[in-house]
Amino acid sequence: MRSLTQAIDKWTANLFELIVILSSATVAGLVFFQVITRYLLEWSIVGLDELALISAMWLYMVGSLVASRRAEHLVVDFLPQQIKSPLLLKIHQRVIAIIMVGTSSFFVYLAWRMLSFTTRRPQYTPGLDIPELIPLAAIALASVGCLIYALRDLITGKTCHNPIETDDS
Repeated sequence: MRSLTQAIDKWTANLFELIVILSSATVAGLVFFQVITRYLLEWSIVGLDELALISAMWLYMVGSLVASRRAEHLVVDFLPQQIKSPLLLKIHQRVIAIIMVGTSSFFVYLAWRMLSFTTRRPQYTPGLDIPELIPLAAIALASVGCLIYALRDLITGKTCHNPIETDDS
């Protein structure tokens, strides 16, 4: 069972990294192309802003999943470095994990409300008529994924990334 969960984790990590790389390249390429067309050629191409913004939304949301998977989200390690007692350090890690579960649960709730509103009243981008569900799907994915990783951290007690212990190898 453990090897199955590790295989799923590795597969999703690879998928997330692929999405981050593709969306980064897309954002950079579209913005560069837009600068060239607007300022050198004096053209205004409809929809480039929309595509860049949608790509950026996927980049940010999947990037948050990558950080959550690595337990590198919102890391402030001053206090854990000062704690000498292993028991107090474990208590501190559990408190952080509980805070993250609560925050992530609220994130899921807000994403659910946004998605339910958008499905009731569909909206589209003005230039290319792209459904608003596409960028909102990134928010929904990130909210659920962050909650799953927060629950993992609560169960395992791992809330701070230790650069010595890497599970990506």
